[in-house]
Amino acid sequence: MRQSMTGFASLSGQGLGRSWTWELRGVNGKGLDLRLRLPDGIVGLEAEVRARAAARLIRGNVQIGLKLAAEDFAGGHRLDEAQLTEVLKAMTLIETEAMHRGLSLAPSTAADIVGLRGVMTTEAPEADAEALRAALLADFDAALDSFLQMRAAEGQALAAVLTRQLDEIEAHVSEAEAAVVERAPQQAERLRQQLVRVMEAVDGVDQARIAQELALIAVKSDITEEIDRLRTHVAAARDLLSAEGAVGRKFDFLMQEFNREANTLCSKSGDARLTQAGLALKTVIDQMREQVQNVE
Repeated sequence: MRQSMTGFASLSGQGLGRSWTWELRGVNGKGLDLRLRLPDGIVGLEAEVRARAAARLIRGNVQIGLKLAAEDFAGGHRLDEAQLTEVLKAMTLIETEAMHRGLSLAPSTAADIVGLRGVMTTEAPEADAEALRAALLADFDAALDSFLQMRAAEGQALAAVLTRQLDEIEAHVSEAEAAVVERAPQQAERLRQQLVRVMEAVDGVDQARIAQELALIAVKSDITEEIDRLRTHVAAARDLLSAEGAVGRKFDFLMQEFNREANTLCSKSGDARLTQAGLALKTVIDQMREQVQNVE
């Protein structure tokens, strides 16, 4: 099954006093480029994530992110006595200054003071580092599975598009082949006229050279080889679509060969119908090259 290099996955989890979210995003790339954004303080996590991703991904620019936060716990509040002392000193200073200015302030309650920032803090229990690492990696594996499933679904859709485009290429090649048959009488007459012109100027010219020139004229107008190679390339592309493993680079090289043959066909056309078929062929090939960039 073909894999696309485009994909996204997100998975959230919680436990051991923590909550977390994994995110994976992938786009096309020439090789495998893993970019990790993980929190510090979890020994060995980044190396293990990188190794697990590299074992299952072959190509693409992939961003892997982890957001980790402490959960709120009932009964886990603690009074910061140092901060409380500072707050009370400040309140005393404010009340004294207000009295000197003849201002009356409403009395503060304990609830007002506790509600001030920093007076009460929330403490999460310390998590077992190894257990937390194991839990995070388990969820990463699940997120990676989801990421690969999306890439496979994208790859299946991509393969369908490429198959349709190969069908179009085959149709245009058949049209070019029919145009060659249709133009055969006119082509023969054109070659005959060129032969007459050459023979009219043979005085003192080497017969071998004449034969070479005539052969060159015939070669320049013959697109049989280009049509045969295009059909061979179509067959090779269909084989790649059903092959196992990463084939994106081979596909990209094959598209260069497709383009080369289409350009040669257009340059040799000498016929309106054949030129039209060649241009249509180049259009589909260009569209197909864009799609191939996403094949793993």
